[in-house]
Amino acid sequence: MNALWLTEADVVALLDPRAAISAIETGLVAEASGTAQDMVKTHVQWGAGGTLHAIGAAFSVNGLVGTKTWAHTEGGAAPLLVLFDADTGALRAVIEAFALGQLRTSAVSGVATRWLADAAADELAIIGTGKQAMGQVAAVAAARRLRAVRVFSPTTAHREAFAARVGEAFGLAARACASVEEAVAGAPLVTLVTRARGPFLRAAMLARGAHVNAVGAITPERAEFDTDVFARCSIVAADSVPAVQQLSQEFQAQYGRSGDWKAVTPLSSIVAGAARRTAQTDVTLFKAMGIGISDLSVAIEILARAERSGRGRPLTQPARAEIAWGTAKAK
Repeated sequence: MNALWLTEADVVALLDPRAAISAIETGLVAEASGTAQDMVKTHVQWGAGGTLHAIGAAFSVNGLVGTKTWAHTEGGAAPLLVLFDADTGALRAVIEAFALGQLRTSAVSGVATRWLADAAADELAIIGTGKQAMGQVAAVAAARRLRAVRVFSPTTAHREAFAARVGEAFGLAARACASVEEAVAGAPLVTLVTRARGPFLRAAMLARGAHVNAVGAITPERAEFDTDVFARCSIVAADSVPAVQQLSQEFQAQYGRSGDWKAVTPLSSIVAGAARRTAQTDVTLFKAMGIGISDLSVAIEILARAERSGRGRPLTQPARAEIAWGTAKAK
């Protein structure tokens, strides 16, 4: 069986944000039922902020396993996701995974918003205007019928330019705000997608019943919200409880001392019906760390669509070669 190499262009041609949200929901249902298993994210850091990451999952229900790996550096990154046959170990696909990662990162927020936010929520405050921000707006817009978007970034030009892009892309009323407080005040939906190294969102800023997607702080040196937010939360969810235990400064500060990690509900359990919003629900919080199940869910859907449509470059299976062990004699 030949494998496929799928480029960034293939990925964006084959999958849109709505399809990515559906794919991840399917994957989370598989996780909840035990037919998909996550490989906890691992990373190593070097130099001035360089990080090497690995993430993966096994989908027995689809007969596929795989990993995504990338080196995040000041000079950029080149993430690749590799899929293998779960029964034979044969290579099935190599997928260029920058766009895939953006789709996954945004879509998981869409899933959390769909399952946790108030059904009538129609205004989003987005804090951060970097590479992931447009995807986050798209995902929330796919989950709720938005009326307006508020934008904050510390740089005036960035927030104004981003608000203009959002207005043009989505046909929504979008405005730049001068502070986090202004952006968040009264907003039923809040997404944090920054590289902040210290908390900037406090509980008192949030409206009653707001839903928060916390997306940016995925390594221990970063934080976006103050631990007082937890006291307001009726539901606290994460895509990976082991990942927040190991890598989230915010969650370590709140739950590490008490060890009461049962207060954090896996998103897969939410999708499977473990918790529901009620009229008494105050803040709901979703922490996205990035899990292999989400990446593999999107990758499996991309591969299926590529095989149906004939996209991708065929790859021959790797063939073993014998090592000339006898050449190792000392001279």
